[in-house]
Formats: sequence, C-alpha cells, structure tokens
Amino acid sequence: MGPPISSAFNVPPTLPPIIDVEASGFGTASYPIEVGVALPDGRTYCSLVRPLAQWTHWDDSAEQVHRVSRNTLVKHGRPPEDVADEVNDLLAGQTVYCDAWYHDLTWLSRLFEATGRVQAFRLDDIRCLLNEAQADHWNSTRTRIQADLGLHRHRASNDARILQATLQRVRLDHPAPGRMPGSAQKEMR
Repeated sequence: MGPPISSAFNVPPTLPPIIDVEASGFGTASYPIEVGVALPDGRTYCSLVRPLAQWTHWDDSAEQVHRVSRNTLVKHGRPPEDVADEVNDLLAGQTVYCDAWYHDLTWLSRLFEATGRVQAFRLDDIRCLLNEAQADHWNSTRTRIQADLGLHRHRASNDARILQATLQRVRLDHPAPGRMPGSAQKEMR
C-alpha cells in the first residue's frame, strides 16, 4: 500500500485537483524527486521518488529549496513505478492543474516514460482558471494563504495545498464578473 493520504483540510468540492512536482534541479537532465497532490475532497498525497540508476543529475541549489538530499531519496524514496501508478490511480481521467506547467509536465513525462507507464490524466496550467482580477491578486493571496496555513516546510503536497487554497480565496475575493460565488453550481442544475 502507498503512503498515507492526509485528510486534514476541508476543501469545497468545486476546487480541482492540484499537483506539484519537486525535482533534482532544472535543465534537461533533471528528474522528479517528489510528487504531491491536493484532491478535490481535501485529501493530499505525497511521495518521495527513489532515483533510477540513470537519474544522476543533482543541483545543490535545488536541494537548498526543497531540502531533500539525494541520500534521503535513495533511503526513503519509493520506487518510481509505484509513484506513477498511485498518481494515476488518484487522478485518472481528470484534468489536474499546476503552477509551473512546463516544468511539471517535463518531470511527470520523465516519470511516466522511465517507468513504462502512460499518464492517465491531463495536466493544465492553473492560470487558465483565473480571470484578470484573480490573476492580478494571485501572488499576494498566495503569500497570505501560505502564512495562514502555516505550511512552512517546502514539500510538494504542501505546495499543492497552498495552490488549491489560493485558488479558492481568489475566486471568493474576485468572482467572475456578473456571478456570485457558487452561482455556477446553481446555473448547472
């Protein structure tokens, strides 16, 4: 069985799944070291990824950000095949959002390709969910949310949770013109 899935946050079901990927660095030789997901029902998933033998690139400056050593990955990371399967099980058939689409797509592609798995979900940029006012307030809202949640440890699941909570807050504070929060649900019925 995979790593535990937390249920510590109450999230409205109107929020989409969010994914975040931490990596060994930037550049063509980098690879995923951790995958975190915040699900619409409030649960989170997070797993370190044990590097494959061919994944040798390591950037010390990236380690300063995510604070996960390569030695920690070797000792505590899970097999990449397991991580790919678990992420697919959680997200199959859904559109999943991230804030660093190019990088996350590259690292997820590396994970799925190296393990011989096919990614069963679609990845899109969270910015496509924002109107202009929401986009204008995104960074300041994210800073407030991060402080409010007290998630100071830089982990992929924490980052996904912060993104999801930021999306919720900017939607409430800056609803789409002509709509009140929650009105989309009423219109669909």
